Amino acid sequence: MTEKKFGILSLPVIVAALGYFVDIYDLLLFTIVKKSSMLGVGATEATLLSDSTRVINWQMLGLLIGGIVWGVLGDKKGRLSVLFGSIILYSVANIITGYVQTVDQYAACRFMAGLGLAGELGAGITLVSEILPKNKRGIGTSLVAGIGLFGAVFAYFTYQLTHDWRLCYKIGGGLGVGLLLLRVSVAESGMFKDLAKGESVSRGNYFMFFNNKKRFKKYALAVLIGLPTWYVIGILVNQSDRFGKVMFGSTTIDSGRSIMFAYAAIATGDILIGLISQLFKSRKKALLLFYSLTIISLLFFFSPYNNSDSNMYLICAALGFSTGFWAIFVTMGAEQFGTNLRATAATTIPNVVRGILPLINLLFLDLFQKTWGWDLIRSGVVTGVIVMTITMIAFYFTEETFSKDLNYLETEEMLP
Repeated sequence: MTEKKFGILSLPVIVAALGYFVDIYDLLLFTIVKKSSMLGVGATEATLLSDSTRVINWQMLGLLIGGIVWGVLGDKKGRLSVLFGSIILYSVANIITGYVQTVDQYAACRFMAGLGLAGELGAGITLVSEILPKNKRGIGTSLVAGIGLFGAVFAYFTYQLTHDWRLCYKIGGGLGVGLLLLRVSVAESGMFKDLAKGESVSRGNYFMFFNNKKRFKKYALAVLIGLPTWYVIGILVNQSDRFGKVMFGSTTIDSGRSIMFAYAAIATGDILIGLISQLFKSRKKALLLFYSLTIISLLFFFSPYNNSDSNMYLICAALGFSTGFWAIFVTMGAEQFGTNLRATAATTIPNVVRGILPLINLLFLDLFQKTWGWDLIRSGVVTGVIVMTITMIAFYFTEETFSKDLNYLETEEMLP
């Protein structure tokens, strides 16, 4: 196979990074405008928690379903087809969200947006992984995620400047439409072009992850090593206002501001972990370092040190930085599988992790608090212990992929 090798800041890398920027802007905008937007569509202070949880769960369900659909299309039709299709869908969903009037309409639009958002990161990471030489792809994918994650910061300041949640959604839709113009000049992955020339190999067959024991194990482990990210963001940072009220009586913590600090730190961590991975010549060593920082940050979150608004924001930033391994986690997922399943893996794995958030919420809120009657702190601690234990076991059994050659195919034979 002959394929042009691109530089770290080549057009495909830049466009993938900007695409993820818009993706994160949209994905996190709901949590930033949650209270004002929910009250604006008919929720009350009494129903705010349950109504907002319903909306975010529908968005996550859309991400879960969309991850499978876009992943399959990415391996069947090409990486660029997903990048174009996903941006169109969530841009339209964003614009429509600016006009919703009821909670049900809001949930439906966020479900549609979730379907669209699901394709962005996986296709971008797959494209960048396949066009960059293996000694640079870790840095390239980290730049994509690092730059992209600043979309949450942009979303926060957009809302602070406009104080109009409907306008913020419309701006997100406009950003997506503008991004389409840049994508016209991006070339398809050479690996995929070579794959498309052959007709004997199955492409984008999601069931291939489940009909082979080795592939299923790799796929399951690739999902489980990413669990701490959405426990931290979806539970601790997103509900930092509730934790602050219970832990030290604060009524002034803005969860949107917590998210802004967390995502600025996540973006920084995602860029650094790529460099650390290159330094260690290992994805797993870099990931282990960030897991250790996550555990330390969790201890601070539930400690007596978390006793003021400023300390809460600082700890949310620390939690964000320590879970800034999204890029490496998704890259490892892409590197685990052959070219004919790579987009399916890279797109579905992060969205399965996002889709697990409702299950984490079910454990944290419905089982521990509503059914068992535990308080917020105890529920948060036990949920964190369970998540980190599962993650560390999965990490132990995950294979190293740092110097793996990606130019190979997955066959369809089944193991006994």
